[in-house]
Amino acid sequence: MKMKELPTSERPYEKLELYGAESLSNSELLAIIIKTGTKNESSITIAQKVLKLKENSQEDNLRFMQEISIEDFMGIKGIGKIKAIQLKTVCEIAKRMSRPINRKNIIIKSTTDVAKLLMDEMKYEKREIVKLLILNSKNVLLKIKDVSLGGTNFAIIEPKEVLVDAIKMQAENIILVHNHPSGDPTPSQSDYRVTDRIKESADIMGIQLIDHIIIGDNRFKSVFSEHK
Repeated sequence: MKMKELPTSERPYEKLELYGAESLSNSELLAIIIKTGTKNESSITIAQKVLKLKENSQEDNLRFMQEISIEDFMGIKGIGKIKAIQLKTVCEIAKRMSRPINRKNIIIKSTTDVAKLLMDEMKYEKREIVKLLILNSKNVLLKIKDVSLGGTNFAIIEPKEVLVDAIKMQAENIILVHNHPSGDPTPSQSDYRVTDRIKESADIMGIQLIDHIIIGDNRFKSVFSEHK
């Protein structure tokens, strides 16, 4: 059924206006982004095909869309490059909306504080992401640096890549954070080895590595507390 053949109250735009965004199904929300269909299919039908892409994903909600490439979206008839880019843009906006509104004047007092700060942003990543929290002597957060944004094996990250900004900022404390795409935050032997290397290098520069946190699927662990 084409969109114009639906009752007015069942069309996504009108339904959202009448009943609110929460009343729309996933396919209806996506149909608004996709906007137009093809000669033979409505935008809702195309949206339903997008949702079927999750068959190869372990996600049971819309987060699976973060894994879908522009090319995969374009593999669906009715989605060209512009619509595919729009879908990826919405995914990135949603991810950024999960970040804390204000990262200023944040004091890191515990491992839990780090997890609260970065869990929503990192727990669903399918690539290994490495971040560095740069702190002053009172553990006030000065900067979050992206050390590696996917595709790089954490085990081969060099200490100089991690420490360069902390040295420039004359920081006194740092916390290393990375995720395990498997969802299991248990440190590996390579995690222990890299932690030791970075700690030794930081000590030489007069900077204290006070923790290394691994983010999993709603779970987290400190390499320091696990290290025997």
